[in-house]
Amino acid sequence: MGKIQLHDIRLYAHHGCLAEETIIGSEYLVQLSVTANLERSAHSDLLADTVDYVALQSIVSKEMAKPSRLLEHVGNRIMTRIFKSLSGVDQVCVTITKCNPPIGGDVAGVSVVLEQKRS
Repeated sequence: MGKIQLHDIRLYAHHGCLAEETIIGSEYLVQLSVTANLERSAHSDLLADTVDYVALQSIVSKEMAKPSRLLEHVGNRIMTRIFKSLSGVDQVCVTITKCNPPIGGDVAGVSVVLEQKRS
């Protein structure tokens, strides 16, 4: 087993419960970690034998582009799509951080962390 991690995927998206958030949008950072059997690719040196991190980034970007009220909902969509699209993934952990959230204080970000194993 092994992990493939994507760090600080920077995106501009339109999520939130306030109408202004869905109109104006804001910056987000996404951390993604997937667990998979990487033994075969470690020996073969072939992309076909691993989980392609370009595909992972594409899934994150596409799901983040769909507005939602809650980051939990977005994170669940990301995990579901990874499991449907990439059969080699056994577990997913996704952290979505809204940078500078509108909460009336000096807060750098608010994050939601979701983790799921393939069922």
